[in-house]
Amino acid sequence: MNDAMSAGIHRLWKDTFIRRMSPPPGTKLLDVAGGTGDIAYRFLNFQDQINDDSTSSVHLVDINPQMLEQGKIRFANSQWNLDNRLSFGIGNAEKLETIESNSVDFYTIAFGIRNCTNPQKVIDEAYRVLKPGGRFMCLEFSKVDNPLIGAAYDIFSFKIIPELGQLIANDRESYQYLVESIRQFPDQKTFASMIRKAGFATVGDGYENLTFGVAAIHSGYKV
Repeated sequence: MNDAMSAGIHRLWKDTFIRRMSPPPGTKLLDVAGGTGDIAYRFLNFQDQINDDSTSSVHLVDINPQMLEQGKIRFANSQWNLDNRLSFGIGNAEKLETIESNSVDFYTIAFGIRNCTNPQKVIDEAYRVLKPGGRFMCLEFSKVDNPLIGAAYDIFSFKIIPELGQLIANDRESYQYLVESIRQFPDQKTFASMIRKAGFATVGDGYENLTFGVAAIHSGYKV
């Protein structure tokens, strides 16, 4: 469904997300709402291939145990798992009870914060668990910044995506919710202001639009 909805572009967004992160060797990453591990995979692969680094690690957290099980299956035979560079935990992004304060270098959440009841609490919690100098990064659907493209995107979203959900996943309702949740999520500037409200410092506007604003990368530093 992700490939069908985005014509595969979600893969490019996630690749760009990791390149913008550009983590140094030895990074300790907390990937929240990490699902089946798309970000964790790209992060560890980047560290191996670009930094020749075998010391970075990921702790992947998700509130959904079934999603985590799929992630565990995906990585079960990987060298990363065998080398204990990857771990999994059930957790609520709004209250990460098992994560110590000032304990991680990077915090990522990709296409997950939109589904949380209180995004501000999620950002505040990210600030708590990051080390001083640590970086918060979020990849999320956002608001298209071109009126003509936005109109076409609305037609695709409300007319086509639910039909694809029914056809491919036999689940129209969930994908109708997906579209509606995207429209209800704060726009880029509002979300960037929420990140600054938590105490993060941002560079410039604090976000980068992808594909005319269909998605956006948000970033902030704990200083």
